[in-house]
Amino acid sequence: MVTMRKPAPALLSPLQSRDDYQGGQAEAERALVISPNLADAHGALGVVLTFSGRPEEGLAALKSSVRLDPRAPSLVYRLYQIALALYFCREYEAAAETARQGIRSYPDRPGSYRVRAAALGQLGRTAEAKEALEQAIAIAPEHVDTDIRGRLPGVRPEDHAHVLEGLRKAGWREE
Repeated sequence: MVTMRKPAPALLSPLQSRDDYQGGQAEAERALVISPNLADAHGALGVVLTFSGRPEEGLAALKSSVRLDPRAPSLVYRLYQIALALYFCREYEAAAETARQGIRSYPDRPGSYRVRAAALGQLGRTAEAKEALEQAIAIAPEHVDTDIRGRLPGVRPEDHAHVLEGLRKAGWREE
């Protein structure tokens, strides 16, 4: 018997991908009214709060998402999103450790490597940061243009600048 797993949800809601944070938050909150224990709704709320400049609140919702469904297909995204929320909270040590957990579980996903590189860069752990950055680029070189030179979808420009600051400390050189 073949068991089909549901596909992992999209990283952002359509509203949030257009920087409509209020709309994305309202959408997630409506889902939580209907189903208060829906892990993906907690995750969606966590992402929109984190990306709209409220990473502390976002972190709580993201952790609820993982607690409610620790084996969800979306876990690959949640670990990255938790690490990013911690980074935005300037909890660099915790961000680097959470990103390391994401890398251990999902070594072929570049996002956790990027967050780890930025966090380690902020901590002055340059050699480790550079190694993480090199791994992110080796895994997905196409993401350099979309996620580093460009801006991650839904992330505020000032938060993207904060990530770039950490990546520069990790050895990132814009060409």
